[in-house]
Amino acid sequence: MHDTLGIAVSQFAPAASRAANLTDIAAAARTAAARGARVIVFPEYSSYFVDPFDASLADNAEDLDGPFVSTLAALAGELDAIIVAGLLEKADDGRRVRNTVVAVGADGIRAVYRKLHLYDAFGQRESDWVEPGEIAPAETFEVDGLRFGLMTCYDLRFPEVARTLADAGVDVALVPAEWVRGPLKEHHWGVLLQARAIENTFFVAAADHAPPLGVGHSMIIDPQGVPIAQIGTASDVAVAHIDPAAIARVRRVNPALALRRFRVTPR
Repeated sequence: MHDTLGIAVSQFAPAASRAANLTDIAAAARTAAARGARVIVFPEYSSYFVDPFDASLADNAEDLDGPFVSTLAALAGELDAIIVAGLLEKADDGRRVRNTVVAVGADGIRAVYRKLHLYDAFGQRESDWVEPGEIAPAETFEVDGLRFGLMTCYDLRFPEVARTLADAGVDVALVPAEWVRGPLKEHHWGVLLQARAIENTFFVAAADHAPPLGVGHSMIIDPQGVPIAQIGTASDVAVAHIDPAAIARVRRVNPALALRRFRVTPR
């Protein structure tokens, strides 16, 4: 295992253009890799996004072996990195889509996660357009001995999702998001990300859309809940070189996971 591992969060504003989004992703990924990142996290809906949602979502959805993933795989091979990004995946009914996150290396897909909790809150109805993911074992992958797990945006409000990642031995939770703007939403974003890190004593890396539609403030947080790399509101990249031994050090002092008396079970 390397002494430290570079992790990047890349914040941008995905548009209603698959080609333009891939161009932005490639530029940001090269910047992140040049700064030493081996794992690069992009937002939810990185392949295509339109506000408000409309029928173009299904028109621009892809299969897992489609051009978005194949382009990410080529980029991952060029940069010797794993790229994590939100994908509009085709669903079975042809009308809705799947809100999917893929982790892609040069050899193809390493992990796939379909958003469990859809954003039917704060006046929004994501479920009108998106098919919810099925409850399944945690999707994880490893880089240099560190285990990474996937979750998405609104899942942050359900602490049991992150806890299932901790139960799967995850060292770093990756959170692609489109955290919709609104009163106190930026506050909720930061507090929830830090809480998930603190209660699970693992790293959290979260990438949001840039304003005006997202709140921005993409960040990487250590196992004590301290942001160690962060972006403001611009489209940008932040890189943290994390120390894997930090997790064990924190857990020796704060063995909350070992002391808990409840387990997570599906509803």
